[in-house]
Amino acid sequence: MARLETLKVAVVGTGKMGADHVRRIQEVISGARVTAVVDVDAERAKAVAARVEGCTASTDAAATIAAADVDAVLIASPGPAHEAALLAAFARDLPVLCEKPLTPDAASALRVLEAERQLGHRRLQVGFMRRYDTEYTKLKSLLGTGQLGRPLLLHNRHRNVASPPGWTSEMLINDSVAHEMDVTRWLLGQEITAVTVLRPTPSANAPDAVQDPQFVVLETDGGAIVDVEIFVNCGFGYQVQAEVVCERGTARIGDGHAMVTTMAGRWGGTIAQDFVERFADAYDREVQAWVDATRRGETTGPSAWDGYAVAAVCEAGVRSLREGGRAEVELTERPALYDVS
Repeated sequence: MARLETLKVAVVGTGKMGADHVRRIQEVISGARVTAVVDVDAERAKAVAARVEGCTASTDAAATIAAADVDAVLIASPGPAHEAALLAAFARDLPVLCEKPLTPDAASALRVLEAERQLGHRRLQVGFMRRYDTEYTKLKSLLGTGQLGRPLLLHNRHRNVASPPGWTSEMLINDSVAHEMDVTRWLLGQEITAVTVLRPTPSANAPDAVQDPQFVVLETDGGAIVDVEIFVNCGFGYQVQAEVVCERGTARIGDGHAMVTTMAGRWGGTIAQDFVERFADAYDREVQAWVDATRRGETTGPSAWDGYAVAAVCEAGVRSLREGGRAEVELTERPALYDVS
């Protein structure tokens, strides 16, 4: 692909995340503009398109992706709709940024991976935005120096104010812990081989029949043990924290102490209330990196393999949640196309 001066992007899905990406492309980052939006809700799509000069609105993702004025596709629709949109983009050999999950299950993720492999080159970046967060990138760089020695343990805390309506116990794994699964693989450079989900007494603030919190233990092929406290109805704020314990030291991120105030005999700060606020800068960096790479004719960032691997780990986690005990992760052989993530 020759270098494109301005990338013409179709955004599929105009809910909270998709609408925020349209704003980001138009107002925050450089090198791209939104030429089309798609949503099953026609009025919602029209409302988002009306805020962007020259942007069309549609309910037909395949037709929009096939349009001549689309150079690239950003997918922010619900997970079950991802596979069809991805295959339509691959049919035109278009670059894609797809929000996680890649697809809702490992089998469909594997189909997407195989479709991209048939192209002979990468076209897909999966939206694991924590890889673009300043604190996580610093932690990754520090581990890469070897100063702390070999990672032995990784502790994670992931808390939300309240779960959205309709959330289930399984969604704590598939929609929340999926992020820790990805950063575990990325930070440590290891695959996850087994998952154990422990079930503490549910919080009185959790919806009926929802197991919240959960305590998730991940095992890796490098011998590290990783734990995740997931608590999506904590009531006080949105927190994501991680601490890696290595042979010669530890490193921790996510304390959220950018500003601490002292007044009237008290000290304190503020806590982000949702993921959009906490990771706003990471989303900006992620989309800018995608646009820059695409304009160079490259595909970088989390790959289809990363999306598939997390889907497989999620399936093991759900098995452990439902059946109890330790569940092994079932992964196919990694294709050569994805040797470098």
